[in-house]
This record gives sequence, C-alpha cells and structure tokens, in this order.
Amino acid sequence: MAKAVLETKGLRKAFGALQATDDVSISLRAGEIHAIIGPNGAGKSTLIGQISGALTPDAGQVLLCGKDVTGLPVQARARAGLARTFQISQLAMEDTVLQNAALGALGAFGRPFGMVRPVLRDTAIRDRAEAALERVGLLDQRAMRTAELSHGQRRQLEVAVALTLEPRAFVMDEPMAGLGTEGSARLTGFLDELRSQAPILLVEHDMDAVFALADRISVLVYGRVIASGTVEEIRRDPAVREAYLGDET
Repeated sequence: MAKAVLETKGLRKAFGALQATDDVSISLRAGEIHAIIGPNGAGKSTLIGQISGALTPDAGQVLLCGKDVTGLPVQARARAGLARTFQISQLAMEDTVLQNAALGALGAFGRPFGMVRPVLRDTAIRDRAEAALERVGLLDQRAMRTAELSHGQRRQLEVAVALTLEPRAFVMDEPMAGLGTEGSARLTGFLDELRSQAPILLVEHDMDAVFALADRISVLVYGRVIASGTVEEIRRDPAVREAYLGDET
C-alpha cells in the first residue's frame, strides 16, 4: 500500500459538551481523491479546520509526508505543501486575477504580504502566478477584475492560488458549492486531472461529483467515521444508507 501523503491519527475536538470530531483517522495517498461525506453537523468543517491548522485538536495528530505538523499554524502548513480551498471564496474581488495568484505565490516564497503591484515586478513571483493560471485555463483572463469572473472561474482561480504553493496535497471544502450542472461537470473533469499533480482530500455534498471522482470515501456522522471504502463499498453499506445516502444510491 502506498505511503500516506496526508494523514490524521485519532483527531478529537470538542466544543463544550459537543464532540465535533471523535477519534478521526484518515489518510490520503499519492494520486488519489479521498472524499469526506456526511450530513450537516457531522463534523466535516471541524475536521478540515484541524487538518489545515485553523483549529487546534484536543488530541491526535496531523501528518504531512510523514512529518507531524499538528503544532504548525495555517501559513506554515501551507508553506510545507498543504493547500486549501474554501467553501466560501477567500479571493480579493477588486484585485485582478493575476494579483490574486501573485498573493499565493508570495506565500510560496515565504515573503510577507504587502502591496501587490510592486510584487508583480518580481519575475519569479509573476512567472509562478502565470504558470498556475495557465494550468487552470485562466491565463487569458489575468488582467480581469476577479469580481468579473463567473462563479466557476473563481473556483478555478482558487485552485490556481493553491497551485502557486506547489502543494503536496490539496484540501478542498465543497468546491462544487453554487455551481450548476454544467459548471460542476467542468470542475469535476478538472479535478480528475489535478489529482496527478497532488492528491485531493475532498469534502463535498454533490454526490454525483463524489461518486465520479473518489477513489475512497469516508463517511463522517456525529464526529466519527462510520465507514470508509471504495465507491461501491460505500453505496452498499447499510449503515451509510441509513445515516446519509438514503435513496441517493
């Protein structure tokens, strides 16, 4: 079995009496998409927060390429190669597409955030930003104001920003949110190709996308992983059908 690129071991996080994650152990291997699914309130956002560094676990570990990163803050994990995209866009809407990508490149080079325009005169940063935009198909839109992009294009730009980090793993929080059928299908195709660059831990409610993309699926209910396996194993699991999938299979 391939060695895990990203791994959690026994993650626990409570908010008062609520156990948001309860002994969660999952792994992400090279070249794969591992989907995390579950009903609202299952603890998916809390899990992603712990993996990315936004939340400190009460117990357990987060490992990136075998290195314990549990104590590292968000930016340090990003520099180590953990790239996250968000359910709600974190882009600077009044900046251009290239300026947004350049901000990601700044983080990749470990430089403090500052004025974007002078930064764009740095050839290394501009080249990395433009290479990421070309990878997601947005190079021709680099001078556009981000607010003028379609919703799907903004999702692509978020991936481009993540790509400037030259990530070892992606953590994606509901990338299909707000996309129509056509946009979801287009992004599904793009993510299918992206896994060859870095594996993807995918939190997603769009089950068509999950079943089309996932090599493995883990089902989170009330903070615990109740099942983990291939698409067909998850489809057939009676506990998963009762807790989450219902008639969707």
